[in-house]
Amino acid sequence: MALRRVAPVLVVALALVLSAGPRAQGVVLKLATVVPDGSVWDKSLKSMADDWKQATDGRIALTIFSGGSQGDESTVLRKIRLGALQGAAFTVVGLGSIDWSFNVFNVPFFFESYDELNTVIERLTPTLQQRLQAKGFVLVHWGHGGWLQVFSKQPIQSVADLKAQKLWTSAGDDRMTQWYKSNGYQPRAMAMTDILTGLTTGMLDALPTPPLAALAFQWYKQTPYMLDIGLTPLVGATVVSKKAWDGISAADRTKLLETAARFENQLKSDVPKQDAFAVALMSGQGLKVLKANGPEWRREGEVLAKTVRGQMVPPDIFDAATKARDEFRARKVPASPK
Repeated sequence: MALRRVAPVLVVALALVLSAGPRAQGVVLKLATVVPDGSVWDKSLKSMADDWKQATDGRIALTIFSGGSQGDESTVLRKIRLGALQGAAFTVVGLGSIDWSFNVFNVPFFFESYDELNTVIERLTPTLQQRLQAKGFVLVHWGHGGWLQVFSKQPIQSVADLKAQKLWTSAGDDRMTQWYKSNGYQPRAMAMTDILTGLTTGMLDALPTPPLAALAFQWYKQTPYMLDIGLTPLVGATVVSKKAWDGISAADRTKLLETAARFENQLKSDVPKQDAFAVALMSGQGLKVLKANGPEWRREGEVLAKTVRGQMVPPDIFDAATKARDEFRARKVPASPK
């Protein structure tokens, strides 16, 4: 009789142990990025990893693979979908490969300041989060990479000069490559990790990049001229596969997002300052900075914007971004210079 009474209790206890086991175990997230090891972005991600571990009492372990060690962004995206990685800190190129809505941040001359950019990001975030989730990803936080200037082997002073250059564009984004060609440019698509080789061998003449990246990767040594043009902001984001994210408790997910938001704000503050410092440092080592003056640059921006809507960016996203930007300009809020 005693055995019969004890058996059901043991069964219930065993079931509770088995069901509680997976929840008690830690979650390991492997995240890849092309940002250089030791850079401000790499340090930010690794600091966030430490804070995630601390905030969850060790339940979340985030491992960062930086410097393109896991391949370019298209390769990383495939690895996430296969389950070999759980997330990535992507540039807009990788994000655009998930959903083309993110190409709105890659429209030349669309934004004139960080304040405009931040306003548009805030307005579009809910929609972009939904589109990422529909593709199996969760947006953890935005990343700020600075503002693209054009670094070149020879001085560039006009639109015609720029169109004459063999200009780097990211491999894996065929739509962007064709768009450049259709507008009279000479794009050369290759992985970011191959840029230095391209510059050394003559496959590339110029590349759009933030000054901080040009310094970190030492590209400026092959491109002694910088056209101060403010082509586009370099927008990125950290994303995690929805499958991995759903394996984390709701309470821990809240802690992770709160921590990530702090690092987003830190990059938003630090990167513009470090871009300016990078220009000053490279100028001291021989970099010549040229200003993009004259109305032809704005006219070129207007022409390019007209070819983007519906071709590179979904019409509804382009229109929403334009509306948010123009409303900001109409309020005449003093803008932070890029």
